[in-house]
Amino acid sequence: MTTALNSVTNKIPKMELSSSSGPVSMPVIGFGTAADNNDGATLISAVLESIKLGYRHFDTASAYGSEQALGEAIAEALRLGLIASRDDLFITSKLWPSEAHAHLVLPSLQKSLRTLQLEYLDLYLIHWPITVTPGKREFPFDKQDLMPMDFKSVWAAMEECQRLGLTKSIGVSNFSCKKLENLLSFATIPPSVNQVEMNPVWQQKKLTQFCKANGIIVTAFSPLGAKGSSWGTNDVMDNEVLKEIAKTHGKTVAQVCLRWVYEQGAVPIVKSYNKERLKENLQIFDWELSEDDYDKIGQIKQHRMMPKEELVSAHGPYKSVEELWDGEL
Repeated sequence: MTTALNSVTNKIPKMELSSSSGPVSMPVIGFGTAADNNDGATLISAVLESIKLGYRHFDTASAYGSEQALGEAIAEALRLGLIASRDDLFITSKLWPSEAHAHLVLPSLQKSLRTLQLEYLDLYLIHWPITVTPGKREFPFDKQDLMPMDFKSVWAAMEECQRLGLTKSIGVSNFSCKKLENLLSFATIPPSVNQVEMNPVWQQKKLTQFCKANGIIVTAFSPLGAKGSSWGTNDVMDNEVLKEIAKTHGKTVAQVCLRWVYEQGAVPIVKSYNKERLKENLQIFDWELSEDDYDKIGQIKQHRMMPKEELVSAHGPYKSVEELWDGEL
């Protein structure tokens, strides 16, 4: 079984992260754990199944409520011999806005590590480019709890986490070009990754070009549109253009979307608890999209899955969410 697993795992390409503490390789497809209701037993089972299939990259966050189950699944995978050591895995977690205060960054990471039963992360991300009142974990955010982030002090605390060896790399999530430009102007350790919504219906061309030019890898959440979730949309999986391309190649719409993200030089983070879909999602590395496919995908009407206004509840001191995100998220 180990030989078969290794052959599958070896077929998944990896990307080298810049700005990391020594060489860090990130598998170019990740297993996402964000869900409306993270049932621990279901998630543990899905993670174990995904490891058997060859997944080695797992994405979580303190806000997802999935860290404990993921940690238990990793411990079980080690016990069963599905992986030789924790070092075989690439684990990402994230700092929630209520902890995005300089003095709370390290304690938040330490709490995530305890919950995951790990000694270090491979990647730790600032979840959103905003700060909210400590202890406030509600989402959507309440406007009266929002405050501009002190980027310099929070990022300095993130850099200290990397220096301490508690995470091998640091990065951000949901950052615009403008926010990244600001961060790069003072960062001692530049961000390795920016995780954003990205799929053929929200292609993020300007942002991906900016990240590539600055050595930042883009990881794509909701590459299939998160159909079936409270924050998701059917517009990706039900898109007629993508269905036509899938039919031409004898592939699924999901495979077309994941292949497209991969061909952009980005890393899709995809969630499924279904064994067959987990398997299909890995079958994207031995074929390519054609120029004709790109012409068609380039004509898909663009719109984001979750409008900015829906991220913040209606009352509070800010006239609009644009004030927090520079009008550019």
